[in-house]
Amino acid sequence: MRMNAPVKPLKGALGDALASNNGPRATMTDAVYDCLTKRIDGYTGIVFPAQKRQLVESRLRKRLRALSLADFETYIVYLDSPAGKHETGELINVVTTNLTSFFRESHHFLDMVEVLKKDAATDGHSRRIRIWSSACSTGEEPYSISIAALQAGLVTSGHDLRILATDLDTEALLKARTGIYPAQRLKTCPEGYRQNYFNEMPDEKVRVKEKVQKLIEFNHLNLHKSWPVNGPFDVIFCRNVMIYFGEEAKKAIVERFVKLLRPGGTLYLGHSESLLGSHPQLDNLGRTIFRKKSRCLL
Repeated sequence: MRMNAPVKPLKGALGDALASNNGPRATMTDAVYDCLTKRIDGYTGIVFPAQKRQLVESRLRKRLRALSLADFETYIVYLDSPAGKHETGELINVVTTNLTSFFRESHHFLDMVEVLKKDAATDGHSRRIRIWSSACSTGEEPYSISIAALQAGLVTSGHDLRILATDLDTEALLKARTGIYPAQRLKTCPEGYRQNYFNEMPDEKVRVKEKVQKLIEFNHLNLHKSWPVNGPFDVIFCRNVMIYFGEEAKKAIVERFVKLLRPGGTLYLGHSESLLGSHPQLDNLGRTIFRKKSRCLL
């Protein structure tokens, strides 16, 4: 269910405050920015420094207009009101960034396929393969993983391969589940993939084919909260999201990833991210590829 349903008129002081409807002209004070960013940090672990204030303010104006709220102070009141019980989700959706593309940082997919094929050949039989796209955004990453696995023959070889795709942003997940994208988004796909893995649609759009979609399960998940997931995973992708977290949150999340990786499993981070130093259970292979050691000291 979409969370941005029409808002019913409110009565009392809050309703009176909405009547002026001057949201586009409202100014965010230091106190309001501090209040809102602390809420975001507490819920998601995402840290917005002072220099991001203009970004936060411009994005939250969308919520003021959508709700016909008078100003940012009233927005905080609305967040704490019974009518605003679902607004925290909308707040998170609007301030998070969903910049992604098919086969972004393509060396990660090449490495994934090479390692999984090697492991399968070593085992000499069909095996269980589990992959987690932990910040999947609008779906391009998990669909790229699925396509790479299909292209490499990891599915037709009889392996039990499943991909878990999760994200904090409920609106992004809705888009991901449809598997529908503007055709121009496929420019980053290798040649021939459009015909093999996408169906043409009207209005210059494409839909991911069923054989690609059926390998993926999409779920809502907040990396800063509990993780209702079961390991071990052969591969975990967590790219271009931890750059928004504080150092302690980054370390805690990496530690949790390591526990869910099987020995020899791989963690892929974004090109601008790091592990904040070495980790005793991970080998840094360069280009933000980290392999869990086969024998780890607990």
